[in-house]
Amino acid sequence: MNAPSAHPLPTNHRCSRRSVLRGMAGVAAAGAAWPLVSPTWAAETSSKIKQSVCLWCYDGFMKREKMELDAFAAACAAMGLKSIELVGPDQWPALKKNGLICAMTPSHGIPKGLNRLENHDECLGAIRRSIDATAEAGFPNVITLSGNREGLDKEVGLANCVTGLKKIAGYAEQKKVTVCMELLNSIDHKDYMADSTAWCVELVHRVGSPRVKVLYDIYHAAMMKEDVLADIQKHADCWGHYHTGGMPGRNEIDDTQTLDYAKLMRAIVDTGFTGYVGQEFIPKRPDALKSLQQAVALCAV
Repeated sequence: MNAPSAHPLPTNHRCSRRSVLRGMAGVAAAGAAWPLVSPTWAAETSSKIKQSVCLWCYDGFMKREKMELDAFAAACAAMGLKSIELVGPDQWPALKKNGLICAMTPSHGIPKGLNRLENHDECLGAIRRSIDATAEAGFPNVITLSGNREGLDKEVGLANCVTGLKKIAGYAEQKKVTVCMELLNSIDHKDYMADSTAWCVELVHRVGSPRVKVLYDIYHAAMMKEDVLADIQKHADCWGHYHTGGMPGRNEIDDTQTLDYAKLMRAIVDTGFTGYVGQEFIPKRPDALKSLQQAVALCAV
């Protein structure tokens, strides 16, 4: 299938992710040599968190350093990461070569989502194609998005999303792939509908399938002033995947920001979660790999 459209991101980074999904082949074709990181980077810990990283966050760094996807994947594997996510099938061979998977595969875009019945054919078609490719590769999850409100009542949009996801849930169950609705804040993503824990939890409960969950983005939830720690604990049955990001700047998830990610990771482990946590912060430091290494170590609880 063709590489699916870009996963959501703040407006000021949207072009960056699109360029990753559409143009990483060109970066790889550049063939620039890159010294692989030392194996000592690998997290020497009995971490119960399986960590992933979103490729789009490193677009600028990789272009600046003329770094190939293969070299980036090797560096990620050396750090102990298990996955690079939100990349299309044309990029999966580089991941597999380095012992990685794509823990969250893309499908359709942000503004036109499942909250409108007229979008269902297009969006469900993209989700089904992604499920097929994801299942064939042996990967676990496909992303979906609610779409923007554009004046639509949230309850109507919720009902429409439930209708759409019920149409695809049985197929996802058959293929053993989980479809995850992402919670995004409606500040960076103005007018996005699935911007609250309550809305997303109700969606999962109404669909009633073990293969329909929520991609709980901790940064986005915090931007909406949700009680992140309490919601991780209370609604663990609804979360199929997690994303990180520093609050409020979406930068490194260390003490330059406000969220205690080590505490949050321990809470996730305590819920019995066995899926993946995707690092989706935007590195502020020039050496983005060191920022990623730091985050991996911080979350290795």
